[in-house]
Amino acid sequence: MKTRARLPRLVACGATLTLALGLSACGDGNGGASSDDGKIHVLVYGDASNKVEKKIVDTFNKTSDVKVVLDTIPGADYQKKLQTIINTPQAPDVFFNWGGGSIKPFVKADLLMPLDDFIKKNPDLENKFLPSVFNNAVVDGKPYGIPMRGTQPVLLFHNKKVLDEAGVKPPKTWDELLDAVGKLKDAGVTPIALGGGDVWPTQMWFQYLFDRVAGPELFKKAVGGDKSAWESADSKKALNMIRELVDAGAFGKNYDSVKYTNGGSVALVASGKAGFELMGSWYYSQQLTDHKEFAEKGLGYTAFPAVEGGKGDPANVAGNTNNYYSVMKKTKHPEAVAEFLKLMYSDEFVKAQMDIGNLPTTTNTAEFIDTSGTPEYSRFQYDLVADAPSFQLSWDQAYPQKASSDMHKAVQQFFNGQLDTDGFIKAMQALPTE
Repeated sequence: MKTRARLPRLVACGATLTLALGLSACGDGNGGASSDDGKIHVLVYGDASNKVEKKIVDTFNKTSDVKVVLDTIPGADYQKKLQTIINTPQAPDVFFNWGGGSIKPFVKADLLMPLDDFIKKNPDLENKFLPSVFNNAVVDGKPYGIPMRGTQPVLLFHNKKVLDEAGVKPPKTWDELLDAVGKLKDAGVTPIALGGGDVWPTQMWFQYLFDRVAGPELFKKAVGGDKSAWESADSKKALNMIRELVDAGAFGKNYDSVKYTNGGSVALVASGKAGFELMGSWYYSQQLTDHKEFAEKGLGYTAFPAVEGGKGDPANVAGNTNNYYSVMKKTKHPEAVAEFLKLMYSDEFVKAQMDIGNLPTTTNTAEFIDTSGTPEYSRFQYDLVADAPSFQLSWDQAYPQKASSDMHKAVQQFFNGQLDTDGFIKAMQALPTE
Protein backbone atom coordinates (compact mmCIF):
# COMPACT_ATOMS: atom_id res chain seq x y z
CA MET A 1 0.00 0.00 0.00
CA LYS A 2 1.05 3.56 -0.51
CA THR A 3 2.57 5.49 2.36
CA ARG A 4 1.55 9.11 2.70
CA ALA A 5 3.44 11.78 4.55
CA ARG A 6 0.35 13.44 6.00
CA LEU A 7 -3.21 12.89 6.90
CA PRO A 8 -5.96 15.05 5.35
CA ARG A 9 -7.28 18.29 6.70
CA LEU A 10 -9.60 17.33 9.54
CA VAL A 11 -12.72 19.15 10.65
CA ALA A 12 -11.88 21.37 13.62
CA CYS A 13 -14.81 21.23 15.99
CA GLY A 14 -15.13 20.56 19.66
CA ALA A 15 -15.04 17.35 21.60
CA THR A 16 -16.82 15.32 24.21
CA LEU A 17 -17.29 11.66 24.85
CA THR A 18 -19.11 10.83 28.01
CA LEU A 19 -17.36 8.63 30.61
CA ALA A 20 -17.84 7.27 34.55
CA LEU A 21 -18.15 9.16 37.72
CA GLY A 22 -15.86 8.40 40.56
CA LEU A 23 -12.17 9.14 40.54
CA SER A 24 -9.55 6.47 40.86
CA ALA A 25 -5.92 7.13 40.30
CA CYS A 26 -2.96 5.23 38.96
CA GLY A 27 -1.10 7.66 41.22
CA ASP A 28 -2.47 9.02 44.46
CA GLY A 29 -6.18 8.71 43.72
CA ASN A 30 -7.26 12.28 44.37
CA GLY A 31 -7.48 13.43 40.76
CA GLY A 32 -5.15 16.34 41.21
CA ALA A 33 -3.33 17.89 44.13
CA SER A 34 -5.44 19.93 46.55
CA SER A 35 -2.37 22.10 47.09
CA ASP A 36 1.09 22.19 45.55
CA ASP A 37 2.75 18.93 46.61
CA GLY A 38 5.78 19.41 44.40
CA LYS A 39 4.43 17.12 41.70
CA ILE A 40 2.68 17.44 38.36
CA HIS A 41 -0.77 15.84 38.36
CA VAL A 42 -1.84 14.56 34.94
CA LEU A 43 -5.50 13.58 34.65
CA VAL A 44 -6.50 11.08 31.95
CA TYR A 45 -9.47 9.06 30.75
CA GLY A 46 -9.16 5.64 32.32
CA ASP A 47 -9.12 2.86 29.72
CA ALA A 48 -6.85 0.37 27.97
CA SER A 49 -4.58 3.13 26.65
CA ASN A 50 -3.42 3.98 30.18
CA LYS A 51 -0.63 1.42 29.92
CA VAL A 52 1.18 3.72 27.48
CA GLU A 53 0.56 6.80 29.62
CA LYS A 54 1.98 4.99 32.64
CA LYS A 55 5.05 4.02 30.62
CA ILE A 56 5.65 7.58 29.47
CA VAL A 57 5.24 8.89 33.02
CA ASP A 58 7.79 6.33 34.25
CA THR A 59 10.22 7.44 31.54
CA PHE A 60 9.82 11.09 32.52
CA ASN A 61 10.19 10.42 36.24
CA LYS A 62 13.52 8.65 35.75
CA THR A 63 15.27 11.92 34.90
CA SER A 64 13.04 14.71 36.24
CA ASP A 65 13.37 16.25 39.68
CA VAL A 66 9.68 17.20 39.50
CA LYS A 67 7.71 13.97 39.32
CA VAL A 68 4.48 13.30 37.41
CA VAL A 69 1.55 11.54 39.06
CA LEU A 70 -0.97 9.95 36.68
CA ASP A 71 -4.59 10.16 37.85
CA THR A 72 -7.45 8.46 36.00
CA ILE A 73 -11.21 8.75 35.84
CA PRO A 74 -12.56 5.37 34.74
CA GLY A 75 -15.86 4.56 33.12
CA ALA A 76 -18.54 6.73 31.61
CA ASP A 77 -18.33 10.25 33.06
CA TYR A 78 -14.87 11.68 32.44
CA GLN A 79 -16.14 14.96 31.04
CA LYS A 80 -18.74 15.36 33.78
CA LYS A 81 -16.22 14.70 36.56
CA LEU A 82 -13.68 17.00 34.94
CA GLN A 83 -16.28 19.77 34.95
CA THR A 84 -16.74 19.37 38.70
CA ILE A 85 -13.06 19.70 39.61
CA ILE A 86 -11.62 21.96 36.90
CA ASN A 87 -12.14 25.17 38.90
CA THR A 88 -11.33 23.76 42.33
CA PRO A 89 -8.11 23.12 44.30
CA GLN A 90 -8.38 19.49 43.12
CA ALA A 91 -7.85 20.50 39.49
CA PRO A 92 -4.89 18.76 37.81
CA ASP A 93 -1.89 20.48 36.26
CA VAL A 94 -2.43 18.76 32.90
CA PHE A 95 -5.56 17.02 31.64
CA PHE A 96 -6.78 14.84 28.78
CA ASN A 97 -9.41 16.27 26.41
CA TRP A 98 -10.66 16.25 22.82
CA GLY A 99 -9.63 19.77 21.80
CA GLY A 100 -11.88 22.50 20.37
CA GLY A 101 -15.31 22.58 21.94
CA SER A 102 -14.33 20.50 24.96
CA ILE A 103 -11.86 23.15 26.15
CA LYS A 104 -13.50 26.37 24.92
CA PRO A 105 -15.43 26.88 28.19
CA PHE A 106 -12.18 26.53 30.14
CA VAL A 107 -10.42 29.01 27.86
CA LYS A 108 -13.32 31.43 28.29
CA ALA A 109 -13.07 31.03 32.07
CA ASP A 110 -9.34 31.86 31.84
CA LEU A 111 -8.32 28.54 33.42
CA LEU A 112 -5.95 27.31 30.69
CA MET A 113 -2.42 28.30 29.82
CA PRO A 114 -1.85 29.32 26.18
CA LEU A 115 1.09 27.26 24.94
CA ASP A 116 2.69 29.99 22.81
CA ASP A 117 5.67 30.37 25.15
CA PHE A 118 6.26 26.61 25.29
CA ILE A 119 6.23 26.46 21.50
CA LYS A 120 8.43 29.55 21.10
CA LYS A 121 11.09 27.86 23.23
CA ASN A 122 10.53 24.46 21.57
CA PRO A 123 8.93 24.72 18.09
CA ASP A 124 8.79 20.90 17.89
CA LEU A 125 5.79 20.98 20.23
CA GLU A 126 3.92 22.16 17.15
CA ASN A 127 6.07 21.10 14.21
CA LYS A 128 6.21 17.42 15.11
CA PHE A 129 2.44 17.04 14.67
CA LEU A 130 0.24 17.14 11.59
CA PRO A 131 -1.07 20.72 11.32
CA SER A 132 -4.68 19.70 10.76
CA VAL A 133 -4.62 17.78 14.05
CA PHE A 134 -2.63 20.29 16.06
CA ASN A 135 -4.99 23.08 15.02
CA ASN A 136 -8.00 21.31 16.53
CA ALA A 137 -6.81 22.53 19.94
CA VAL A 138 -6.30 26.14 18.80
CA VAL A 139 -8.91 28.42 20.34
CA ASP A 140 -9.23 32.09 19.38
CA GLY A 141 -5.92 31.87 17.55
CA LYS A 142 -3.94 30.43 20.47
CA PRO A 143 -2.81 26.81 21.01
CA TYR A 144 -4.16 25.16 24.16
CA GLY A 145 -3.36 21.50 23.58
CA ILE A 146 -0.61 19.09 22.55
CA PRO A 147 -1.78 15.95 20.69
CA MET A 148 -1.49 12.66 22.60
CA ARG A 149 -2.71 9.11 21.94
CA GLY A 150 -3.78 9.17 18.28
CA THR A 151 -6.42 9.70 15.65
CA GLN A 152 -9.52 7.59 16.27
CA PRO A 153 -11.73 6.83 13.27
CA VAL A 154 -14.83 4.76 13.99
CA LEU A 155 -14.67 1.33 12.33
CA LEU A 156 -17.04 -1.62 11.92
CA PHE A 157 -15.44 -4.50 13.85
CA HIS A 158 -16.49 -8.14 13.63
CA ASN A 159 -15.92 -11.64 14.90
CA LYS A 160 -14.37 -13.52 11.97
CA LYS A 161 -15.56 -16.95 13.10
CA VAL A 162 -19.16 -15.82 13.70
CA LEU A 163 -19.36 -14.25 10.25
CA ASP A 164 -17.81 -17.29 8.56
CA GLU A 165 -20.20 -19.71 10.22
CA ALA A 166 -23.19 -17.58 9.18
CA GLY A 167 -21.96 -17.24 5.60
CA VAL A 168 -21.46 -13.50 5.99
CA LYS A 169 -18.70 -11.30 4.59
CA PRO A 170 -17.81 -7.85 5.95
CA PRO A 171 -20.40 -5.59 4.27
CA LYS A 172 -19.30 -2.99 1.76
CA THR A 173 -22.80 -1.58 1.23
CA TRP A 174 -25.82 -0.85 3.39
CA ASP A 175 -27.84 -3.55 1.62
CA GLU A 176 -25.12 -6.07 2.38
CA LEU A 177 -25.26 -5.06 6.05
CA LEU A 178 -29.03 -5.61 6.15
CA ASP A 179 -28.54 -8.99 4.50
CA ALA A 180 -25.88 -9.87 7.08
CA VAL A 181 -28.27 -8.93 9.89
CA GLY A 182 -30.79 -11.47 8.61
CA LYS A 183 -28.23 -14.27 8.28
CA LEU A 184 -26.77 -13.64 11.74
CA LYS A 185 -30.23 -13.67 13.30
CA ASP A 186 -30.89 -16.99 11.58
CA ALA A 187 -27.61 -18.27 13.05
CA GLY A 188 -28.87 -17.42 16.54
CA VAL A 189 -26.53 -14.56 17.39
CA THR A 190 -27.14 -10.86 17.94
CA PRO A 191 -26.11 -9.27 14.63
CA ILE A 192 -24.64 -6.09 16.11
CA ALA A 193 -23.44 -5.54 19.69
CA LEU A 194 -24.36 -2.11 21.05
CA GLY A 195 -23.48 -0.50 24.37
CA GLY A 196 -26.75 1.41 24.40
CA GLY A 197 -26.49 1.95 28.14
CA ASP A 198 -23.70 4.46 27.44
CA VAL A 199 -25.69 6.10 24.58
CA TRP A 200 -22.65 7.57 22.83
CA PRO A 201 -22.03 4.28 20.96
CA THR A 202 -25.61 4.52 19.63
CA GLN A 203 -24.83 7.99 18.33
CA MET A 204 -22.11 6.57 16.10
CA TRP A 205 -24.75 5.00 13.86
CA PHE A 206 -26.39 8.39 13.36
CA GLN A 207 -23.21 10.29 12.52
CA TYR A 208 -22.10 7.76 9.91
CA LEU A 209 -25.50 7.29 8.27
CA PHE A 210 -26.13 11.02 8.07
CA ASP A 211 -22.73 11.45 6.44
CA ARG A 212 -23.28 8.59 3.96
CA VAL A 213 -26.76 9.81 3.01
CA ALA A 214 -26.26 13.58 3.02
CA GLY A 215 -22.50 14.12 2.89
CA PRO A 216 -20.66 16.25 5.47
CA GLU A 217 -22.40 19.51 4.58
CA LEU A 218 -25.70 18.76 6.33
CA PHE A 219 -24.10 18.31 9.73
CA LYS A 220 -21.81 21.30 9.20
CA LYS A 221 -24.92 23.40 8.61
CA ALA A 222 -26.66 21.99 11.68
CA VAL A 223 -23.75 22.50 14.07
CA GLY A 224 -23.28 25.95 12.56
CA GLY A 225 -26.77 26.92 13.71
CA ASP A 226 -28.91 26.18 10.64
CA LYS A 227 -31.75 24.27 12.28
CA SER A 228 -33.49 23.60 8.95
CA ALA A 229 -30.80 21.00 8.18
CA TRP A 230 -32.47 18.56 10.57
CA GLU A 231 -35.79 18.65 8.72
CA SER A 232 -34.28 18.12 5.26
CA ALA A 233 -35.19 15.18 3.06
CA ASP A 234 -31.73 13.68 3.56
CA SER A 235 -32.08 13.89 7.33
CA LYS A 236 -35.42 12.07 7.20
CA LYS A 237 -33.99 9.44 4.86
CA ALA A 238 -31.12 8.71 7.27
CA LEU A 239 -33.53 8.45 10.19
CA ASN A 240 -35.73 6.03 8.23
CA MET A 241 -32.70 3.85 7.53
CA ILE A 242 -31.79 3.80 11.21
CA ARG A 243 -35.36 2.83 12.07
CA GLU A 244 -35.23 0.05 9.46
CA LEU A 245 -32.04 -1.35 10.98
CA VAL A 246 -33.41 -1.29 14.53
CA ASP A 247 -36.74 -2.80 13.48
CA ALA A 248 -34.89 -5.59 11.67
CA GLY A 249 -33.58 -6.71 15.06
CA ALA A 250 -30.00 -5.78 14.27
CA PHE A 251 -29.19 -4.90 17.89
CA GLY A 252 -31.41 -7.42 19.66
CA LYS A 253 -33.79 -6.23 22.37
CA ASN A 254 -31.58 -5.59 25.40
CA TYR A 255 -29.00 -3.18 24.02
CA ASP A 256 -29.90 -0.42 26.50
CA SER A 257 -28.89 -2.72 29.37
CA VAL A 258 -25.46 -3.31 27.81
CA LYS A 259 -22.50 -0.95 28.18
CA TYR A 260 -19.24 -0.58 26.33
CA THR A 261 -17.55 1.11 29.28
CA ASN A 262 -17.81 -1.96 31.54
CA GLY A 263 -16.73 -4.34 28.78
CA GLY A 264 -20.21 -5.73 28.16
CA SER A 265 -20.52 -5.15 24.42
CA VAL A 266 -16.84 -5.98 23.95
CA ALA A 267 -17.42 -9.39 25.53
CA LEU A 268 -20.45 -10.10 23.32
CA VAL A 269 -18.29 -9.90 20.21
CA ALA A 270 -15.30 -11.72 21.70
CA SER A 271 -17.47 -14.59 22.98
CA GLY A 272 -19.26 -15.06 19.66
CA LYS A 273 -22.64 -13.88 20.93
CA ALA A 274 -22.61 -10.97 18.48
CA GLY A 275 -21.24 -10.49 14.98
CA PHE A 276 -20.40 -6.79 14.66
CA GLU A 277 -19.73 -3.70 16.74
CA LEU A 278 -19.33 -0.12 15.51
CA MET A 279 -16.68 1.54 17.64
CA GLY A 280 -13.69 3.87 17.62
CA SER A 281 -10.30 2.47 16.71
CA TRP A 282 -9.45 2.21 20.43
CA TYR A 283 -11.62 -0.93 20.33
CA TYR A 284 -8.63 -2.98 19.25
CA SER A 285 -6.61 -2.10 22.35
CA GLN A 286 -9.67 -2.77 24.52
CA GLN A 287 -10.12 -6.23 23.02
CA LEU A 288 -6.37 -6.78 23.37
CA THR A 289 -6.67 -5.99 27.09
CA ASP A 290 -9.89 -7.90 27.78
CA HIS A 291 -9.67 -10.78 25.29
CA LYS A 292 -6.08 -11.02 24.04
CA GLU A 293 -6.32 -14.25 22.05
CA PHE A 294 -9.48 -13.14 20.28
CA ALA A 295 -7.98 -9.73 19.44
CA GLU A 296 -4.93 -11.34 17.89
CA LYS A 297 -6.69 -14.11 15.94
CA GLY A 298 -10.41 -13.54 15.65
CA LEU A 299 -11.07 -9.79 15.41
CA GLY A 300 -11.76 -8.29 12.00
CA TYR A 301 -12.48 -4.72 10.92
CA THR A 302 -13.70 -2.75 7.94
CA ALA A 303 -14.89 0.72 6.98
CA PHE A 304 -18.51 1.78 7.45
CA PRO A 305 -20.64 0.59 4.49
CA ALA A 306 -21.47 2.78 1.51
CA VAL A 307 -25.05 3.90 0.91
CA GLU A 308 -26.16 3.50 -2.69
CA GLY A 309 -27.36 6.83 -4.07
CA GLY A 310 -26.05 8.70 -1.04
CA LYS A 311 -24.31 12.06 -1.34
CA GLY A 312 -21.55 11.13 1.10
CA ASP A 313 -18.28 9.72 -0.19
CA PRO A 314 -17.84 6.11 1.05
CA ALA A 315 -14.27 7.08 1.92
CA ASN A 316 -15.45 9.63 4.50
CA VAL A 317 -14.77 8.76 8.13
CA ALA A 318 -16.22 9.84 11.45
CA GLY A 319 -14.77 9.73 14.95
CA ASN A 320 -12.17 11.71 16.89
CA THR A 321 -9.31 13.60 15.29
CA ASN A 322 -7.16 13.08 18.39
CA ASN A 323 -6.89 13.60 22.13
CA TYR A 324 -4.89 16.41 23.71
CA TYR A 325 -3.11 17.44 26.88
CA SER A 326 -3.99 20.95 28.04
CA VAL A 327 -2.25 22.82 30.85
CA MET A 328 -3.86 24.68 33.73
CA LYS A 329 -2.69 28.21 34.42
CA LYS A 330 -2.42 27.38 38.09
CA THR A 331 0.40 24.85 37.65
CA LYS A 332 3.45 25.62 39.76
CA HIS A 333 5.75 23.68 37.43
CA PRO A 334 5.40 25.02 33.88
CA GLU A 335 9.01 24.25 32.92
CA ALA A 336 8.65 20.61 33.96
CA VAL A 337 5.27 20.37 32.22
CA ALA A 338 6.87 21.61 28.99
CA GLU A 339 9.51 18.90 29.29
CA PHE A 340 6.84 16.27 29.89
CA LEU A 341 4.90 17.32 26.79
CA LYS A 342 7.99 16.75 24.63
CA LEU A 343 7.51 13.02 25.15
CA MET A 344 4.25 13.15 23.18
CA TYR A 345 6.24 13.14 19.94
CA SER A 346 9.06 10.86 21.07
CA ASP A 347 9.85 7.61 19.26
CA GLU A 348 9.02 5.73 22.45
CA PHE A 349 5.55 7.27 22.56
CA VAL A 350 4.80 6.60 18.89
CA LYS A 351 5.94 2.97 19.07
CA ALA A 352 4.10 2.25 22.32
CA GLN A 353 0.83 3.69 21.01
CA MET A 354 1.08 1.73 17.78
CA ASP A 355 1.79 -1.49 19.68
CA ILE A 356 -1.69 -1.28 21.24
CA GLY A 357 -3.39 -0.32 17.98
CA ASN A 358 -3.47 3.48 18.37
CA LEU A 359 -2.33 5.70 15.51
CA PRO A 360 -0.37 8.80 16.61
CA THR A 361 -0.51 11.93 14.46
CA THR A 362 3.14 12.85 14.57
CA THR A 363 4.79 13.75 11.27
CA ASN A 364 6.92 10.57 11.39
CA THR A 365 4.15 8.07 12.22
CA ALA A 366 4.35 6.32 8.83
CA GLU A 367 7.98 5.37 9.49
CA PHE A 368 6.97 3.08 12.35
CA ILE A 369 3.94 1.31 10.88
CA ASP A 370 5.65 -1.72 9.39
CA THR A 371 7.72 -2.39 12.52
CA SER A 372 4.87 -1.79 14.99
CA GLY A 373 3.16 -4.52 16.99
CA THR A 374 0.03 -4.06 14.86
CA PRO A 375 1.29 -3.37 11.33
CA GLU A 376 -1.83 -4.46 9.42
CA TYR A 377 -4.22 -2.63 11.72
CA SER A 378 -2.08 0.50 11.83
CA ARG A 379 -1.73 0.53 8.04
CA PHE A 380 -5.49 0.06 7.60
CA GLN A 381 -6.22 3.02 9.88
CA TYR A 382 -3.52 5.19 8.37
CA ASP A 383 -4.67 4.64 4.79
CA LEU A 384 -8.33 5.02 5.76
CA VAL A 385 -7.73 8.41 7.35
CA ALA A 386 -5.19 9.50 4.74
CA ASP A 387 -7.68 8.83 1.94
CA ALA A 388 -10.68 10.40 3.69
CA PRO A 389 -12.09 13.48 1.92
CA SER A 390 -13.87 14.34 5.19
CA PHE A 391 -13.30 13.43 8.83
CA GLN A 392 -16.49 14.23 10.74
CA LEU A 393 -16.11 14.74 14.47
CA SER A 394 -18.57 12.83 16.62
CA TRP A 395 -21.75 14.81 17.15
CA ASP A 396 -21.34 15.11 20.90
CA GLN A 397 -17.88 16.52 20.33
CA ALA A 398 -18.83 18.99 17.63
CA TYR A 399 -21.68 20.43 19.71
CA PRO A 400 -21.05 22.32 22.96
CA GLN A 401 -20.81 20.16 26.07
CA LYS A 402 -24.09 21.59 27.39
CA ALA A 403 -25.90 20.01 24.41
CA SER A 404 -24.67 16.46 25.08
CA SER A 405 -27.29 15.33 27.57
CA ASP A 406 -30.28 16.36 25.44
CA MET A 407 -28.61 15.02 22.30
CA HIS A 408 -28.00 11.64 23.89
CA LYS A 409 -31.57 11.55 25.17
CA ALA A 410 -32.91 12.18 21.66
CA VAL A 411 -30.64 9.52 20.16
CA GLN A 412 -31.65 6.92 22.73
CA GLN A 413 -35.36 7.70 22.53
CA PHE A 414 -35.41 7.54 18.73
CA PHE A 415 -33.69 4.16 18.82
CA ASN A 416 -36.19 2.94 21.40
CA GLY A 417 -39.19 4.20 19.45
CA GLN A 418 -40.07 6.73 22.16
CA LEU A 419 -39.49 9.53 19.64
CA ASP A 420 -40.70 9.47 16.04
CA THR A 421 -38.87 11.22 13.21
CA ASP A 422 -40.53 14.58 13.83
CA GLY A 423 -39.83 14.32 17.55
CA PHE A 424 -36.15 13.61 16.94
CA ILE A 425 -35.89 16.50 14.50
CA LYS A 426 -37.43 18.92 17.00
CA ALA A 427 -35.12 17.70 19.77
CA MET A 428 -32.04 18.28 17.61
CA GLN A 429 -33.28 21.69 16.51
CA ALA A 430 -33.58 22.68 20.16
CA LEU A 431 -29.90 21.99 20.91
CA PRO A 432 -27.67 25.00 21.60
CA THR A 433 -24.92 25.48 19.03
CA GLU A 434 -22.92 28.08 20.94
